[in-house]
Amino acid sequence: MRTPMRNRLLALACAGLVLATATAPAALAAAAPARESVTIDNRGSIVTAELLARMTAEQVAAYLTKAGFPVPARPQGADLYAVVYRTVGVTGTPTTASGVVALPARSRKGLWTVSYAHGTLATRADAGSVDDSDGRAIPLMFAAAGFAGVAPDYLGLGKGPGFHPYMDAATEASASADLLRAAGELAGRQGRSLSGDVLVTGFSQGGHAAMALGKALRADGAYRLRGAAPVSGPYHVRSAEIPALLDGRLDPHSATFYLAYWTVSMNRLHHFYDTPAEVFRDPAVEKLFDGDHSFEEIAAGLPASPRDLVTAAYLERIAKPSGAVLRAMQVNDTTCAGWRAGVPVRLFAARGDKDVAYDNARHCLRDLKASGVKASLKDVGDVDHMTSAFRSMPEVLDWFVTLRRA
Repeated sequence: MRTPMRNRLLALACAGLVLATATAPAALAAAAPARESVTIDNRGSIVTAELLARMTAEQVAAYLTKAGFPVPARPQGADLYAVVYRTVGVTGTPTTASGVVALPARSRKGLWTVSYAHGTLATRADAGSVDDSDGRAIPLMFAAAGFAGVAPDYLGLGKGPGFHPYMDAATEASASADLLRAAGELAGRQGRSLSGDVLVTGFSQGGHAAMALGKALRADGAYRLRGAAPVSGPYHVRSAEIPALLDGRLDPHSATFYLAYWTVSMNRLHHFYDTPAEVFRDPAVEKLFDGDHSFEEIAAGLPASPRDLVTAAYLERIAKPSGAVLRAMQVNDTTCAGWRAGVPVRLFAARGDKDVAYDNARHCLRDLKASGVKASLKDVGDVDHMTSAFRSMPEVLDWFVTLRRA
């Protein structure tokens, strides 16, 4: 089975060779850092910061070209760091998370920051802080354009402990916001400064995460949100994604993966079932989403379609949600609703997407306009999920550069 998640990893594999040649001489630590306490006052403070690479402008350009992402005009070199920082978990208890920070070589003072939220990952070792992926490429792209580029791994991925709370808007936002604070600390250590002006983007799950972060930053006086440009996000599981899954508009292999992952994750947070046999035809599916199974192992353990994955009773529950299932959808389907006006939002999506239904973007646009937000939706064509990212990122980069100039 080949899904967009696997395609993305394969597409970026060659780019890792370029990054490896530019890695700083100091070896990266093999062991994860010890857990440290977190309070409201020290959220976002750095536990460890490791230099992954110091790249010239030429090396950054070659890396981005091989990865398939745009090279900014007059690119800069950049320093790439893996950062472990203090944050909070799903219950507000102390924990740590990891992410990537890329700082430009020439631009040093008053840097605008771009936060990029990556797409769905179910394996902690695939996240940007520990593996080459879009979680490194996109921050480098923005650093090459003179921004500070950051990319959170989210909770439970990369070097973070515990399970990843997949599609949990609250912790997508909190882990992303706390990485902004860590990036400010890191920049200060390197003789740089961040202005507090923030732009947010993300792809797939990251589109959802970017909107969650943007909404949170609008209420945070420490930052000035200047624009949001999410790409192909699943903003409305109840109204858009589940209907498309049930009526066959989504690729069955990808739909099976997403449904399994979402169900396991939401059960940990909202308690859908007591035993996996209550929803999965093969109860062993739950164990695939422990963060340690590789993509290949997960793919091999999943059936070919959602109807082969879950029971008929569970399909009925998600088609007509109530109770815990409804609450899980309601609390996480609001990342586009209730925004304060004043920040422009450009949504990107593809009408040919068979992983994240285009209706997600339509619903998001409706919610934003209902809040008085200046928002637009760009259809990037009758193309697949992954191609929507490659078509959108050049426009996101250009727009962000324009907003900074203004």
